[in-house]
Amino acid sequence: MDFLLDEDQLAIKKMARDFVNEEIIPYAREYDEKEEFPFEIHNKLREFGLYNFALPEKFGGPGIDKISHAVIVEELARGCAGITTSVEANSLASYPILVGGTEEQKKKYFGILADGGYSAFALTEPSAGSDVAGMKTTVERAGDEYILNGEKCFITNASYANYYTVLAKLKDAEGSNKFVALIVDRDSEGVNVGPHEKKMGLRSSNTASVTFDEVRVPAANRLGEEGEGFRIFMKALSYARPMVGAQALGIAQGAYEESINYAKERKQFGKPIANFQAIQFMLADMAMQIEASRLLVHKSVWYVQQGKPNIQASSFAKCYASDTAMKVATDAVQIHGGYGFIREYAVEKYFRDAKIMQIYEGTNQIQRVVIAKDILAD
Repeated sequence: MDFLLDEDQLAIKKMARDFVNEEIIPYAREYDEKEEFPFEIHNKLREFGLYNFALPEKFGGPGIDKISHAVIVEELARGCAGITTSVEANSLASYPILVGGTEEQKKKYFGILADGGYSAFALTEPSAGSDVAGMKTTVERAGDEYILNGEKCFITNASYANYYTVLAKLKDAEGSNKFVALIVDRDSEGVNVGPHEKKMGLRSSNTASVTFDEVRVPAANRLGEEGEGFRIFMKALSYARPMVGAQALGIAQGAYEESINYAKERKQFGKPIANFQAIQFMLADMAMQIEASRLLVHKSVWYVQQGKPNIQASSFAKCYASDTAMKVATDAVQIHGGYGFIREYAVEKYFRDAKIMQIYEGTNQIQRVVIAKDILAD
């Protein structure tokens, strides 16, 4: 058991931190205010090898271990969680292909990402968020094709994705439902993308709905067998949730660092507010919660690295780290007082970005359901 990053991981962490300090933090506020997708920053991230972390090296990925992946995600989210969410959307959409895809599918679709493309993970629906089994998007087999109908919402990178990994229900001749995972090309006839959603946070990340109207998808684009779609997507989420924890950790770390610096500089009653025990206790709690979150995230990522994603560990990491991000960001605004409520100060953005971490890729209430089911099982 070793809690230390090795030399390569430390070098990767430093490179990511330097990039964030120079290329993201100075511009994050501008993109957030304009609600624009920062293509230039994404292109620079690709140039530095800070992209497509889920892709195996032979398919154009950076060839890093999963701990390094988590470290980079934490550093990127410290700079801007919106940008990080769009970066990780490529990873999220890649996991179903990693889990259930053929070598031909991996070569084709990972190649698109390696060449500068985007992808999107299409699971959530207007009436089916936490209740995945209640989804209404359907596919019907028609010879060598599937006909896809339905709507997905809150889809990251929807407007710019070259393809979508989609979960739908298959209606067979007997009327029973099975889940099917498909890769759907953006330029397929019948694929329509809605307007960009106006969000509380993650404003530099693209989010939109996608509708499928009689879309014909080649059977060759099916992931796994008919009926295996739900398992493929749930396993994909077990790979992804630790990285949501890493994003939340980055938000918390950024808010904490801003609070430390502000507390040392801000004076009241003739001395820095860092001298007051009330502030010291808040900062101490932040430090403890962040460290506990980091340990949970790294443990869950370690399981993924061993090829054995652990559902309980993933839920621990995602749930605890995102709760920590919300708590730390809230306290950071409190430490900043009135200035924390002003957009000029970074903690205002950390606060807005933190909330979604408790919601997407499985709400924290669902994480607790998953944990309870696991700990109560025989």
